[in-house]
Amino acid sequence: MQKVYFASDFHLGIDGRLTSGEREKQIVRWLEYIREDAAAIYLVGDVFDFWFEYTTVVPKGYVRLLGKLAELRDEGIPIYFFTGNHDMWVFRYFEEEMGIPTYRKPIRREIMGKQFLIGHGDGLGPGDYGYKRIKKVFANPACQWLFERIHPNFGIGLANFWSQRSRAADHPEEKDFLGEDREWLITYANRKLETEPIDYFVFGHRHLPIEYTLKNGYSRYINLGEWLFSNSYAVFDGDSVNLAFFENEEGRIFGGG
Repeated sequence: MQKVYFASDFHLGIDGRLTSGEREKQIVRWLEYIREDAAAIYLVGDVFDFWFEYTTVVPKGYVRLLGKLAELRDEGIPIYFFTGNHDMWVFRYFEEEMGIPTYRKPIRREIMGKQFLIGHGDGLGPGDYGYKRIKKVFANPACQWLFERIHPNFGIGLANFWSQRSRAADHPEEKDFLGEDREWLITYANRKLETEPIDYFVFGHRHLPIEYTLKNGYSRYINLGEWLFSNSYAVFDGDSVNLAFFENEEGRIFGGG
């Protein structure tokens, strides 16, 4: 049976339970594990803790992951890449080098007869106005042009320093499900249901593996969690979407709905 896989928040470039290099090898093992029955693979943002594409330069490293993705694409497996708040400066490298489409906003897609809304999740829902303002600055072509004028040795180093100060390095066990009223991606999904019939909302960004039934009683909100500590991902078998864990027997799913 062919299946569709979703994963996000690898945050390659910073260490978690494993070093970034060890985690990259683990992700490659996961890709090899799913290759036999993968109908498609969705990488839903923050694959890298930082990424910037200069005209002729991309960040050093990640050759094992990039090589495996290229190999899977050459075999005909569709792969879709979403930018997140940490790697929003992925431009056309994945499309041009590997034939992997890149998305900057959530997309609605029918998969095996079910309606999906898929996106990283940053900047959606109520609140977080400070981040939304910063995102507009980072997404501004003029700001991107100015950053490109900085030599990569300094620019990437500076960005990596800033990135490591973010909450991405926090241990997920220090967090918990906040309840429907305080989980802003659930608020966003419930509001979206008022105008669009969607079966599954699949997001990352929250760094918590969550499965939750929305207010209509059947649509599901799935948060993919992260790979710094939990190694969580989602699988759609044509009937339902379920969270799973790779090389982590202690993985915990939150939400309870």
